[in-house]
Amino acid sequence: VGDIGNIVLRDRKLLADDGVFIAVVTISRRQGRIVSGPEIISRGFVYMKASEDLIKESTEITKKVVEDNLENKDFEWSTLKQEIRDSLSRYLFDKTKRRPVILPIIMEASSYLKK
Repeated sequence: VGDIGNIVLRDRKLLADDGVFIAVVTISRRQGRIVSGPEIISRGFVYMKASEDLIKESTEITKKVVEDNLENKDFEWSTLKQEIRDSLSRYLFDKTKRRPVILPIIMEASSYLKK
């Protein structure tokens, strides 16, 4: 099992202290629109039912970042994910003074989907 790197230990500590916050979105790059989501999943950060306003606002923030990027058909996946991470991180820290690990999951819908 061996030597665990500093990064792995840091990530485990962050997860233990502040949990994880996941934003899942399915997009159609060709159509330039969101097909599904954003869906927010929180584990070890906030209780979803007791934090409906926080979840709703996080959904809106994620949606805006994705839509802004979809206006540019040549956007970079890594840039989109980083912008989601940065926007949510600022918002969540402002509201909770905690920094969960933020995982944006962006899926591209198959081109056969209809408008």
